[in-house]
Amino acid sequence: MSDILLELFKEEAKINLTVLENGLIEGEQNGLETRDIEPLMRAAHSLKGAARVIGLSPFVEVAHVCEDILVAAQNGQTELVSADYDLLMEAAGHLKAMAEQAGSSFDPWFAENRVPIDLLHENLVRRTKGEPRKDSPDGPKRQAAEEKPAAAPMESSPIDEPEEDSQATMVAQLEWLEAKDPANDPMVDLMKAEVATHSQNLQAKILNAKPDAKLMANLEGIAQEIRGCALLAGVKPIATLASELSTVFQSLVKEPGALAEARDWLEQTAQLVCETSAAFGPGFGDWTKAMASRAANILSKIPKFARRQVAPRPQAVSPPKPEPIINPTPAKAVKSVKESSREAKTHEKFTETAERIVRVNALALERLMGLAGESLLEARWLQAFAQSLLRLKRQQSILRDEVDDLLGLFGQDQVDMDRLRESLQGFRQHLSSSGDTLAERMGAFEEHARQSDDLNSRLYREVILSRMTPFRNGVQAFPKMVRDMTKQLGKQAKIEIRGLDTEVDRDILDKLDAPLTHMIRNSLDHGLESPEERENLGKNPIGTLILEARHTAGMLVITLSDDGRGVDPERIRQKVLERKLASADMVARLSEAELLEFLFLPGFSTAGKVTEISGRGVGLDVVHSTITSVGGSVRLTSVIGKGITFHMQLPLTLSVIRAVLARISGDPYAFPHHRIDGLMRVPVSELRSLQDRQFFVVDGRNVGLVMARQILQVDGEPTVQDELPVILFSSHGQSYALLVDEFVGEQDLAVRPIDARLGKVPYVHASAILDDGSPVLILDVDDLRRGIDRMLDEGRLRRTDAQTVKSLRKKRKKVLVTDDSITVREVQRQLLAGKGYDVQTAVDGMDGMNVAKEESFDLIITDIDMPRMNGIEFVTKIRADATLKDTPVVVVSYKDREEDRLRGLEAGANYYLTKSSFQDDTLLQVVHELIGEPYS
Repeated sequence: MSDILLELFKEEAKINLTVLENGLIEGEQNGLETRDIEPLMRAAHSLKGAARVIGLSPFVEVAHVCEDILVAAQNGQTELVSADYDLLMEAAGHLKAMAEQAGSSFDPWFAENRVPIDLLHENLVRRTKGEPRKDSPDGPKRQAAEEKPAAAPMESSPIDEPEEDSQATMVAQLEWLEAKDPANDPMVDLMKAEVATHSQNLQAKILNAKPDAKLMANLEGIAQEIRGCALLAGVKPIATLASELSTVFQSLVKEPGALAEARDWLEQTAQLVCETSAAFGPGFGDWTKAMASRAANILSKIPKFARRQVAPRPQAVSPPKPEPIINPTPAKAVKSVKESSREAKTHEKFTETAERIVRVNALALERLMGLAGESLLEARWLQAFAQSLLRLKRQQSILRDEVDDLLGLFGQDQVDMDRLRESLQGFRQHLSSSGDTLAERMGAFEEHARQSDDLNSRLYREVILSRMTPFRNGVQAFPKMVRDMTKQLGKQAKIEIRGLDTEVDRDILDKLDAPLTHMIRNSLDHGLESPEERENLGKNPIGTLILEARHTAGMLVITLSDDGRGVDPERIRQKVLERKLASADMVARLSEAELLEFLFLPGFSTAGKVTEISGRGVGLDVVHSTITSVGGSVRLTSVIGKGITFHMQLPLTLSVIRAVLARISGDPYAFPHHRIDGLMRVPVSELRSLQDRQFFVVDGRNVGLVMARQILQVDGEPTVQDELPVILFSSHGQSYALLVDEFVGEQDLAVRPIDARLGKVPYVHASAILDDGSPVLILDVDDLRRGIDRMLDEGRLRRTDAQTVKSLRKKRKKVLVTDDSITVREVQRQLLAGKGYDVQTAVDGMDGMNVAKEESFDLIITDIDMPRMNGIEFVTKIRADATLKDTPVVVVSYKDREEDRLRGLEAGANYYLTKSSFQDDTLLQVVHELIGEPYS
């Protein structure tokens, strides 16, 4: 059995079991009309057919009896009561387990779980006969407490129906269920028109066809034309039908006499092709979903003579014995399972090392391909643009030659004015032409830049969208979980899920499963009252949970609320005192919101007793840690007697974040926008101290102040200013302010993980590239909070109060760095600025001389090889200048020969260093030796 077929079965089983379970839960709560049973019956039927294809006979037998029960209910032969819903939900659970184990692991798994599956099958069969349910031999005896009398016995249809499901049927059904509305593209409209023309022609010829091999070959060609056009237009349902038509016509070319046997099928298929091509437009996705069963039925009835000449189809499962699951599995079936096991094992090592696979909508993939093609065309434009710049370069060369000619004329003893005038006119013409070319090329370049920016933005957005999936894909199991838990707890409840189509990042949705499960369990166990208690309070005995997902202000907001008893803040206050988590005075001052934060602490619980479901104090702690791990936040609100609400705020995607940029010790750092509370400038005069801890007051609450430089362990002192730039953030009810050098701005950043070889870098979450191409580290706010707490406990935090700032107002020593390389200048500037020196830069010796005369510097650092004025000339002029001659000078050059070093020292330099000194502390040691500390 191929891995692809196995995965296809599991995917189809997941979809149909979700339909079955959710439909049964809805029916149990609100009752099922005849029209409501149809999708459940079709789901059971599809499950049976899909399992038959892969030879999963126990699955087939259970699904078959479930289908019989639902068909009888649909036909009015029986009425579903509470016990029936329990039985069918139990069957759905076993079917789900069998689907998950399908493949090499099924045989040993089924051997261990055979007894309960046998019992389930027996009880399903008993239900069809109107007999009472048989209890498990090791379980408690169940009393028959039916709300209504059992229905009369039902006749079960045999499993070996004439309808034959196949791999093609499964593929086709998925294609019809997943079909989308077409894109608004003229090419698609053209293909649609061609498909319609060919399909109408095909249908007309089939109606009047005679058993002629030449005609069959012609029809086969038309079917191939339809298939090709359908694939170009992205209409997979039509392509599949046309492919099967082509297969049958190929067989009829060899056996024209079989046309009579195939005519009905050909007419039905051609009719469906015509209808499908006509429906290809707005609403096509909904139309194909409604027609999926019809398409699957047609494809399952391909004429037998055609099947004989094509690849053999999977063998049908043999008719079951009277009680097939209880009897031993037939040897043939066992052999099939073993063979599939061996086949699966051959791919085992590949499966173990395979990369994670994500399903991407076909239409999204097509859009990505289209954008990639546009990007390729845009890139090729640059080559033509470069060629046009070469023409401009040639024009500039001509101008240079003409300038040389003019200079030559002026150098003659007697200037020929006519020749000079002619040369000047030619020069002016070439200059004007060059200017026009440059303006034209600049305009083209600016237009191309705008188009490229728009294209890259669309490509980027499309890639991000390909990571998204509807919220419904992560919450399908919750209705069943609520049903099972309420029965276990003896309560009545239902869950309403809103925003099912809200797009969520796949990685975030995967990680939300455990937190949402914990919160739902918490609400059912602690939040909702018993039916009797709710009736006494005047409430509906059936409690309601509402789970909602929506996009708000660029964030994903998820809320889970119940209409239960709520949380008593005084009970939390008492628990906090009992566990000595805070002093009595502090607990008395805590607000309700602050008290509710304690529920997210490890081991904290208000439950009076520990049960299998909750009460251990670990659920909400897991919720908090998981939500924060993906960059989100969670809080709780409660109204006594009305219920509780969990509010979760998460980023829309993990691949892009909005970040606040701040400079710390000369380097930019990024803070996730959704993890900070705000930015502000705090006057130094407002700083307060208590037990060596600094703070200031914001909206009546104390906010601790910490220097970012100290936490990140980077060199230098904070920039001296009367107002301190701080970033506010909070965690676990505590507020913090991080002192930075300056605010830079906000920017969307594409998150890049830190290289795994570095391990966990303290206080760093990830990295990114800024718009200017420079790298930036994205800080981990929770890690920062933990680091601050450690330093507070150890008493290692440095103060930044008015006295400290006053002391920093001493004169900062100034250094002039002169180098023609922007990279070297920036490296030296950051190196010295990080230590606290005031650094200015110059691009060469002449620029450096001008800057040195305008301002006073404590030290000058210069390179040797520079345009206009080299380093040796620069040092010589410094020593010759009366105001500069005493300024220390350090030469830093790539030249490391002894004669170069002597030239520099003879010119007047105090030190001659090579540029390898950046890699150690040599330069800093020399600077410190010459001018001392950064502040005087």
